[in-house]
Amino acid sequence: MYSQILYEVADPVATITLNRPEKLNAFTELMGREIKHALARAEADSRVVAMVLTGAGRGFCAGADMQLLSSLASSGTFQASDEPALHADPGDPSMTAFRGNYSYFPSLAKPVIAAINGPCAGMAVPIALFCDMRFASDRATFITAFSRRGLIAEWGISWILPRLVGAGRALDLLFSSRTVDAAEAERIGLVNRVVPHEELLASTRAYVEELARHCSPTSIKVMKSEVYRHLTESLDRAEADALGLMAESLQRSDFAEGVSAFLEKRAPRFARVGSEPR
Repeated sequence: MYSQILYEVADPVATITLNRPEKLNAFTELMGREIKHALARAEADSRVVAMVLTGAGRGFCAGADMQLLSSLASSGTFQASDEPALHADPGDPSMTAFRGNYSYFPSLAKPVIAAINGPCAGMAVPIALFCDMRFASDRATFITAFSRRGLIAEWGISWILPRLVGAGRALDLLFSSRTVDAAEAERIGLVNRVVPHEELLASTRAYVEELARHCSPTSIKVMKSEVYRHLTESLDRAEADALGLMAESLQRSDFAEGVSAFLEKRAPRFARVGSEPR
């Protein structure tokens, strides 16, 4: 079905691999549509607790494909094509603030974790930042690159980057387009954790398996929505919303199961999110 990504489900993880290793997984419009289609499949698959986005070969993604950049430089405009077979619209449409080209990850019902296995450059940086978490190989590097191409802060990075690292650090990374290694990325909050390169995918999978063993997928879904929606709300409205959602959670079967599992000293048996496996 896909020509530029790989898609695999091994309960409880759906792994989406950018698969143009000979181009350091340089991003194309087709790749973006394939990722969106695969995420829609994973969101609907009840085997999947979380999705992992990674790259084939020695890097995560080198940013936009140079052929695409050359075309943009010549025309000055972005011409999107359409492929009906890849039409997909994953996520919650009511989360209107998070429905952009690459900022829709927060609207998905399940966690999206970037497993950054090497260089992450240009437009790949905001794509990784809109994932819910970022686990990085100790070989990972990051470079925004926009200022060195005569471009600006693209694809929502001016919104998400300061929220992760603070305004001053965000401006440094955007102005200078300097390379940030994995250790600095972890220190400033650009990534959640750094692990030895050979352990990256296993470590990421182990994290999802821990979620699957102990945590309610429905609770994760609701909390993810809360966190992102409340980023654009005042505290009083966020708290009022949380109170309503808490009342709903008290009536949900997962609450009774979570309490019973704790008292009986056993692993909980929470229902998965999604329709029948595909």
